[in-house]
Amino acid sequence: MSDNNNNNSSTLGAYVNQAAGAAQRAFGAVTGDSSSQAKGDLQKEKGELQNENSHTTAKIGNVSADPNTGAVAKDNSYRTEGSWDQTIGSAKEAIGNAIGNQSLRQAGAQQNAAGKEQEAKGQLKDWGHGIEDRAQGHLGAVGAAITGDREGQKKYEDMHDEGKVRQRGAEADMAKDQGV
Repeated sequence: MSDNNNNNSSTLGAYVNQAAGAAQRAFGAVTGDSSSQAKGDLQKEKGELQNENSHTTAKIGNVSADPNTGAVAKDNSYRTEGSWDQTIGSAKEAIGNAIGNQSLRQAGAQQNAAGKEQEAKGQLKDWGHGIEDRAQGHLGAVGAAITGDREGQKKYEDMHDEGKVRQRGAEADMAKDQGV
C-alpha cells in the first residue's frame, strides 16, 4: 500500500484519475478548450496505466508476486495438491486409453475432476483471504497513521500488499482456467 502510493499502482487512485480525466475532457469539449481536452486525455491515460499496474501479478510455480510492491504470497496448499491430482489423473486417463484399460481411464478421470475441484476451492480461499487481508491492512494502516504508529502502519501496509497479490494471483489463475 505504501509503495502503491509511490508508484501510482493504486486501484482506487486509477479509477479516480480515469473519471477526473473523462470529466476534464468533457469540460474541454463543452467549452471548446482543446488544452483541457488534451489534459483530460492525459489524465485518463494515466489512470488506465495505473489500473493496469494495479493488476500486475507474476506467477512462479505456487507463488504470486507483485513487481510494483515486492509483495509475495504462496498459494493455498489445496491449489498445489489439486493441480498435482489433475496432472496424475490426466496421465492415468491417457495411459488407460492407450492400453485399453477402462478402469485406469475412469480412475484417472475421477482423480482429474477431484483435482479441479480441490484447486478451485484453494483459489476461492486465496481470493477471499486476499480481500480480507487487503481490507484489514488498509483499515489498520489508516488507524495506525492517525495514531502516529509508523511501525504499525508499515505492518498493515504489508498485510494489504500481500492480500492484494494473493487476490490477484487467484484471479489470474481463475481467469486462466476459464480461458480468459
